[in-house]
Amino acid sequence: MQRPRLPRPSMVMLPSGVTLLNLFFGIFAIVAAARGDFGRAVLYVLIGAIADAIDGRVARATRTGTRFGEELDSLVDAISFGLAPAMIMYFAVLHKDGWDWLFVFGFTACAVIRLARFNVEQAGRAKTHFRGLPSPAAGGVLASYYWFSQTSLYTETAIGGLPWHILLRYLMALLAFLMVSDVPYPAWPTFSLRTLRGVIGLLGFLALAVGLVFLPREFFFPVGIGYVILGVATAVMNGLLDRGSRADFPQATEAPDDDDEPLAEPAELADELAAGDEPYPSRRRRRRRRRGRGGPHDQSPPQEPTA
Repeated sequence: MQRPRLPRPSMVMLPSGVTLLNLFFGIFAIVAAARGDFGRAVLYVLIGAIADAIDGRVARATRTGTRFGEELDSLVDAISFGLAPAMIMYFAVLHKDGWDWLFVFGFTACAVIRLARFNVEQAGRAKTHFRGLPSPAAGGVLASYYWFSQTSLYTETAIGGLPWHILLRYLMALLAFLMVSDVPYPAWPTFSLRTLRGVIGLLGFLALAVGLVFLPREFFFPVGIGYVILGVATAVMNGLLDRGSRADFPQATEAPDDDDEPLAEPAELADELAAGDEPYPSRRRRRRRRRGRGGPHDQSPPQEPTA
């Protein structure tokens, strides 16, 4: 028997190295936001998202996926897509002298809960949908808001007149709620040229790469909001269709049975007990008596033999 070929240690460490690269850019984003360089902070979060999208595919391509890698990926995502985007908004938009830090806590806590639930329910399995908004999508939408707020599409249109310093708090609360909700969100298709789904996944990844290079500030926030709305709309449609299917099939009601007889009165019950018959005979026995078949307590006289 041939010994199984084990992957080299360098190949085993390659996916974990890509995951730690995600952690590096997540920490760097927090540091840049603390220094007031919010544009670079958003860029670092998005680069971390690209590293997060690659590490799992590297593990599958090299056949080095382990339980350790799954846990490491979740711990890193909690920082890169939970804490880092919330801290960017805290330093850039929210009030630092009040209680706005509670929004940072709420967003990060929901990201951690969502990742823990993912490890228990969906990690390591082939999936077409996520249960709840994925933390990289939530963190990317929140972080890319700052980029979008610096564009002419924001400042020179009616969108810029909205009280975004107030709406941002509701946006953070909405994203946090969707992460821990049961709203289904489509998973990113695997890259492949053999299936239509794989081709769509590859084209989508290339579109994101082109958007990051040429139109990063105008591209990511609207696309992210569209993805958030897509999940909510899908959940609403599924709920309406499920409710409609239930309405097509009314609840079953118990139809009256013609063979049912009313319960015996107390006097009749006493007579049956005295005769040795059991009270409330079964439906089959009542039918047999009614049809003249007799039962175990049938007292009908025997027939006289005929000549």
